Amino acid sequence: MRKKQNFMWDTLSLGTCYYPEHWDRSLWREDLKRMKANGIFTIRIAEFAWNIIEPQEGEFRFDFFDEFLDIAEEEQMRVIWGTPTATPPVWLTEKYPEALNSSKEGILYRHGARRHYNYNSLKYQELSARIVEKVAEHYAKRPCIVGWQIDNEINCETDEFYSESDTLAFREFLKEKYQTLDALNDAWGTIVWNQTYNAWEEIYVPRPTLSNGRNPHQMLDYSRFISESAIRFCRMQSDIVRKYMKPGDFITTNGMFANLDNHRMEDECLDVYTYDSYPNFAYCLDADPKHNRYLKDRKWSMNLTEVRSVCPHFGIMEQQSGANGWNTRMEAPTPKPGQVMLWAMQSIAHGADYVSFFRWRTATVGTEIYWHGILDYDNRDNRKLKEVHQVWERVKAIAPMAGAEYRAAFALVRDYDNVWDARHDVWHKALEGGSTKEIFVAAQENHTPYDVFYLRDETELSELQKYPVLIYPHALILTQKRVDVLKAYVEAGGTLIIGARTGQKDIDGHCVMAPMPGLLKQVSQSDVREFTFHSPQDDPAYMDWNGRPVETDIFHDILASDGTDAKVLANYTSDYFAGCPALIETALGKGRVLHFGGTFTRENTREFLKYTGVMEPCADRITAPASCEIALREKDGQEYLFVLNYADTPQTITLHKPMTDMDSGAAVLGEIDLQKYETKVYML
Repeated sequence: MRKKQNFMWDTLSLGTCYYPEHWDRSLWREDLKRMKANGIFTIRIAEFAWNIIEPQEGEFRFDFFDEFLDIAEEEQMRVIWGTPTATPPVWLTEKYPEALNSSKEGILYRHGARRHYNYNSLKYQELSARIVEKVAEHYAKRPCIVGWQIDNEINCETDEFYSESDTLAFREFLKEKYQTLDALNDAWGTIVWNQTYNAWEEIYVPRPTLSNGRNPHQMLDYSRFISESAIRFCRMQSDIVRKYMKPGDFITTNGMFANLDNHRMEDECLDVYTYDSYPNFAYCLDADPKHNRYLKDRKWSMNLTEVRSVCPHFGIMEQQSGANGWNTRMEAPTPKPGQVMLWAMQSIAHGADYVSFFRWRTATVGTEIYWHGILDYDNRDNRKLKEVHQVWERVKAIAPMAGAEYRAAFALVRDYDNVWDARHDVWHKALEGGSTKEIFVAAQENHTPYDVFYLRDETELSELQKYPVLIYPHALILTQKRVDVLKAYVEAGGTLIIGARTGQKDIDGHCVMAPMPGLLKQVSQSDVREFTFHSPQDDPAYMDWNGRPVETDIFHDILASDGTDAKVLANYTSDYFAGCPALIETALGKGRVLHFGGTFTRENTREFLKYTGVMEPCADRITAPASCEIALREKDGQEYLFVLNYADTPQTITLHKPMTDMDSGAAVLGEIDLQKYETKVYML
């Protein structure tokens, strides 16, 4: 069972990211005063400031930040300190190039950007530990320090590492896991294409191969290795900080990136998790045009749902306040009037109790000169600052709901083995990525809030029982422990929905020589007799479900019932498998399993939500257009209803029960007109 998070904010609050090293000292006090005048009482500092504290190897200077923290304490500003290991200084990378990461081709990533190090350099670990020890020992006792951020955006910029240090560490990781080369060769299926290893020294992190034909089982272990390396690096720092931090302070890190078990990192290293939320990425000019298909900035609610799976009561360390962009990539427009409030409320609706805007003032130098903050280069008050002030007024009005639980109607089940397998298996990727996005769209358009739940071998039944329905779309990899808890969930009365390719592989990524859905077959009492991708050149494929055509999308497992408790709910109507089962329902104990042979779309997910009775749980309270997101948080029996209008046009909602508008305190009922991008929070 997941441990409970060690820290929760006791009230809703705002912050910002501040870089005193970027600005003349004459601005410091004025900046802090302006922040407080607009509701900002916490700042994050120092995450890129290694060279200020250690300008030369072994030479430590604390006077710069001592001077700044003196002013912060005089102004009663709270401070989150970022350990500065995301940007090693030039003296370090010049003297110790083994600390640098490299490309697959072995070309070192040189100094001049950020995150150019690797986690596995013993020298970098030593020097990182020393700088963290020095700053924690010196600054942790300061009254203004309330929290610590480890590094910055772990696995951002790159989540692949190919240095010599990584190869050496990868070998040790594999030795510990497999003990013998025979076991490794079996797990990696090296008999194929003559890949058998006869010595540990023959094994490297993945290298360039012809036609990118990488061993899929090696790649799966490589993702596990990167995650292990990143967590070890984070844990090393958090263990040091804990020796010095004051009671009541917290340790966090920010972002959510790939090749990283964020849940395990939270469990082992952190007190609370924070995320960097940039909904405007949905408008980036260099983005995939298909991105617009997923509701633009509203897609960030899918990301926030993932964050909530790691930490139910999380914080936002970087909340977008201006346009995004480097001078080299990522062009995006300025938030329109109302969107700063909209995006902050999006975060709070999903469980954030602390929201920190990035950044206070836009940088005038460097790569991020187009990554705009609250204030622009000219330092004048502007509409973004005015809107931040409005967010503060809203936060004060809804402050009692800090710590409220997000209420979900169902859970989308995921696990890291399948997430990582889908990264390296393009067949799996097409199914997993498409279904995950479409389930999100269906939930959003039909006002059905959901959680993401990451299944582990140690997951307990009680963790699943809060959800009446679980959708586990494409669990190609299954383990017996996970199947056992899913079986217990169904027997206790839950509804489990599985999709195409379930049970195809074992934990090493081998295709099992058994009928699918593999280990779940005895639970589902179904059998996969044949399977195929659906060519995009063909007409859409459908199944007939109670006389209605329901699309089955890009992959089809052709099913058969294989038990007395199984019944066919729908048959395919297309292609050579027309008339064959596409959807089978099986009763088990007090619950049921739905085995769907296709992939999930917004249309068929809507049918599943309707059939299982979980769609629109707030329908008795509110009717809203599809352009509005509905979220519900609850605390001590008190419910808080969020309504977020993502449309650039006015929308009308209807409240079916008396509620209190938390901005005005007025009782409201019936039709309410929302302006474009307007948000409301109601207390029921």
